Amino acid sequence: MTPYRGRFAPTPSGALHFGSLIAAVASYLDARQARGEWLLRIEDIDPPRCPPGAADAIQHQLEAFGLYWDGPVYRQHDRDHAYGAALERLEALGLAYPCSCSRKQWHNHPIYPGWCRDGVCEPDKPVAWRLRSDLGLRPVSWEDRLFGTQSFDPAELGDVVLKRKEGLWAYQLAVVVDDADRDITDVVRGFDLLDNTPWQRQLQHALGLPEPRYLHLPLIMSRDGQKLSKQNLAPALPLEDAAVRPLLHQALVALDQSPPPALATGPVDEQLAWAIAHWDVGRISPDPARRADDHATSPPSPA
Repeated sequence: MTPYRGRFAPTPSGALHFGSLIAAVASYLDARQARGEWLLRIEDIDPPRCPPGAADAIQHQLEAFGLYWDGPVYRQHDRDHAYGAALERLEALGLAYPCSCSRKQWHNHPIYPGWCRDGVCEPDKPVAWRLRSDLGLRPVSWEDRLFGTQSFDPAELGDVVLKRKEGLWAYQLAVVVDDADRDITDVVRGFDLLDNTPWQRQLQHALGLPEPRYLHLPLIMSRDGQKLSKQNLAPALPLEDAAVRPLLHQALVALDQSPPPALATGPVDEQLAWAIAHWDVGRISPDPARRADDHATSPPSPA
């Protein structure tokens, strides 16, 4: 049986928040209970969105919550050669094509209509590279560990971008190449990425890469019903131990693990030891989204 290898892969566009903590804690517990490795990958393929110091701040936040990773920190910004080789392979297979179209041109369509599939419409303009979702593996089906059997026709989702016009690599290709290169066996992440999985499975199939198991988690929503995110100005995770302890406990509650109330004031290593021993994906209610505890959306101040 292949040893478990998981990862946490934040984008350093800002500090981690409570929604990020849910994904980090769940992926960490899943790996540790399986006596597997837990890697940290910084997804910094979009430098304009990644302010200086954000990656270091994320690492300090993880350490404050006792979430220590195995091995070095991996970064995407220096992986151009690996992504380029994958794109060349897809082009040779007839599964990737250059596209000059702008979103403004096809904004009246629910998905990109594939106008450049048989040749670039405007050869004098910059091009992105897209995946031929109609020619790859269809339909795409997999068994999500929480949400059960999933089946999508990627062609109904459209031809996703693999490389942007300004030369930056897109998420879908980068994540597939990186997960394969690091022998990731299990991906634990938020429900908002569930419908990205069909494209990723298409890419894995086309490139002959292993297919990891997937566990998608309920999204944590703010009091006003918005997903907790950096864009929605979700509060950053604290670093002070007095604030970290109750927030870690709240994360375990949000993951339906029913930690003892007395554990809320315990040291993070004590809380994590309990959580690893009792981690049970079967306890998590398969809700696509749920509201966070009021205190979780506003981290408590140090006592």
